[in-house]
Amino acid sequence: MEKYLLDTHALLWYLLDDESLSRKAKEIIDTSTCYFSKVSLWEIAIKQSLGKLRYKENIISIANYCKKESFFECPVTEYDFELIKSLPFIHNDPFDRLLIAQAKNLNLTLITKDMFIPQYDVKTLW
Repeated sequence: MEKYLLDTHALLWYLLDDESLSRKAKEIIDTSTCYFSKVSLWEIAIKQSLGKLRYKENIISIANYCKKESFFECPVTEYDFELIKSLPFIHNDPFDRLLIAQAKNLNLTLITKDMFIPQYDVKTLW
């Protein structure tokens, strides 16, 4: 059975019931085993502090909502950091690079609209 990791924008769009989330992605999230990463919570916190995000819910509430939706938490490990060293610099975003490493290490399909991520050797869906 396929398992999925939500990129930060996919997670937020799902939480907001935003039409930016593709119909296919929403259906997969609704019916499959999905993971969220603390990397996304970190990215949300940074963007909120910079005023670059309209979603103002606090991080604890976001994490609780993810758990309520039965998303599993994807921990960051030293294996993820080790894998990052070998990733090509197609994408310079540290959050996305860490999400790519997590998806690869756990054999998860990354739900993302990001056009750079499919250039890595990682399964993606949109």
